[in-house]
Amino acid sequence: MNAPDDFTDDTRLTPLRLMIMLFVLTLAGALGWAVCSLPAYSSGLAVTALAELSNSGVLNPVTAAVLNYRGYDTLLEIAVLLLAVIGVWSLAQAEPPAAFEPASPVLLSFLRIVLPLMILIAGYLLWIGSFAPGGAFQGGAVLAGVLVLLRLSNQDRAIWSHEVWLRFCLVLGLSVFIAVAVGVMAGGGKLLEYPRAHAGMLILLIESAALISIALTLAALFVGGRALSDEDSSRASDNGVQPE
Repeated sequence: MNAPDDFTDDTRLTPLRLMIMLFVLTLAGALGWAVCSLPAYSSGLAVTALAELSNSGVLNPVTAAVLNYRGYDTLLEIAVLLLAVIGVWSLAQAEPPAAFEPASPVLLSFLRIVLPLMILIAGYLLWIGSFAPGGAFQGGAVLAGVLVLLRLSNQDRAIWSHEVWLRFCLVLGLSVFIAVAVGVMAGGGKLLEYPRAHAGMLILLIESAALISIALTLAALFVGGRALSDEDSSRASDNGVQPE
């Protein structure tokens, strides 16, 4: 294999390379020193977190950590999921329903039994997250499974053809999260510092909106393209042609 015309094997230590090397070595040394200076044993914040659990609005320490103590981390995670969908949608459109073969009667009969149960499980995981392991991410993953099964069975045209509602639901979780953060600050508190009397209700509100957005986000990543508008979807379905 021939090397490109602009390829060079110059290994001289130029000033720029020297600066980059010194920066990397300094950063590596700082990280190494930070790790070595850690105590051999530390209880961390577990004791403090459990002591404040009664003021967090929930009884599950994991939910309290991700949506109260470190709520901004979860806020950024939801933002990253939304950015992932935007990145995928910027590449191409989703295949229209006409591009898929009709589902078998066996699969359709199976879906009639399984899908209602999966929706109930998603709602249960959302609710139980305040008391036990569960929450919006777990429930959203189950609900995303519902959407994936509908996609595989060619029964999801009503979901992906409504572009406005789809985009609204995708940004719902992040929008509600930001609205709660701004509302708390407007009330005199700090960022995502929920009032103790309303912490549980606000966490449930955030998780309910996040569940919808997470489910649609995961399903949209599975579909692998931006949603078609109602007009484009109908035209593609009638013509049996996949849009560019």
